[in-house]
Amino acid sequence: MINVAILGSTGSIGTSTLDVIARQSEQFNAFALTANTNVDRLYEQCLQFLPEIAVMVDINSANELQQRLKTQASTRHIHVLSGIKALDEVAEHDQIDYVMAAIVGAAGLDSSLAAAKSGKRILLANKESLVMSGDLFIQTVKDNGATLLPIDSEHNAIFQSMPARQTDVNTKNKNIEKLQVSGVEKILLTASGGPFLNKTLEELHNVTPDQACAHPNWVMGRKISVDSATMMNKGLEVIEASWLFNATADDIQVVIHPQSIIHSMVSYSDGSVLAQLGNPDMRTPIAHAMAWPERMASGVAQLDIFKIAQLDFEAPDFTRFVCLKLAYDTLRCGGTAPAILNAANEIAVAAFLKGQISFTRISNVVEETLNQLNSQTADSLEIIMAADAGARTLATQLCSKL
Repeated sequence: MINVAILGSTGSIGTSTLDVIARQSEQFNAFALTANTNVDRLYEQCLQFLPEIAVMVDINSANELQQRLKTQASTRHIHVLSGIKALDEVAEHDQIDYVMAAIVGAAGLDSSLAAAKSGKRILLANKESLVMSGDLFIQTVKDNGATLLPIDSEHNAIFQSMPARQTDVNTKNKNIEKLQVSGVEKILLTASGGPFLNKTLEELHNVTPDQACAHPNWVMGRKISVDSATMMNKGLEVIEASWLFNATADDIQVVIHPQSIIHSMVSYSDGSVLAQLGNPDMRTPIAHAMAWPERMASGVAQLDIFKIAQLDFEAPDFTRFVCLKLAYDTLRCGGTAPAILNAANEIAVAAFLKGQISFTRISNVVEETLNQLNSQTADSLEIIMAADAGARTLATQLCSKL
């Protein structure tokens, strides 16, 4: 039995992971579940999966959960923890084999690093860990013999389409090769284009948070849905792909593919292009990473290519999707620039969701934050977190002035 910790079990990735575990209960056990403040959903998950540990980051929520679990004989054994450090404790737990890192944003960095330091199999859905601390994170994985497998559907597709030596960050002190050494010409990272692909720039000024969160293909949380609408999510994925596959900004081309059936492609020097196709359902990459190097049922319906019939592709418009351009710029800049980008974006998106700034101001806040803060060498977690904090302070100030 493989024990799994799900960091962020009440979110969309967490619930999809539990669905896969429920279908493969003879092989996987939900040993630890964590959430921030969603007591109702975590309580329901505890009733169904009976984990050994449940974590609520918010202490009041933890106290409420503990009291509710005590009322049921089947859940009285569950050990309830609270606080940010409890996430690290779970990630490092010696009885846990796999860690699903599904906490959204910079909040997931520490626990993802803790899993890497403990040599776990890390199922990485928290792209911000690599965006903020790419070199540090990858080196931690290598030094501690951890296994890093991408959960984002695009990166999982690239992983499946790459030669093995290009995805091997699992062997201590082994460096994966530059793309061209493996005969890879380019990574083709697909993007749906989000809900506003066909809107004019003028129409974007007045879009509402609910409109921005209405993704045409995927069911996601509100923050990542807004990121998809601005294509910042794709920009963060470009940065993540560069660390996962030892690629430069010029090696990665974003391709808008509205149907979200081809999850990404890899172009080779002999003219071949390998692609991974499937219905847009996160249970597919989750099941792939959990079973790797084998395969197992995920609950996702088989793709009916006759029903799909048509696949469309187009190049992204950087004047429409400014956030995507900013992400490429920060990847080329390196250092703490990606951490600054991510922090400013988190603040700007939160302000938009609260109705404090307009949709088109999100990129303005991010760009101005990058312009005012200098990038530094990101060779320690302290430097990275200082850059993150500085960017949040400045971005908050900028939002208040708009």
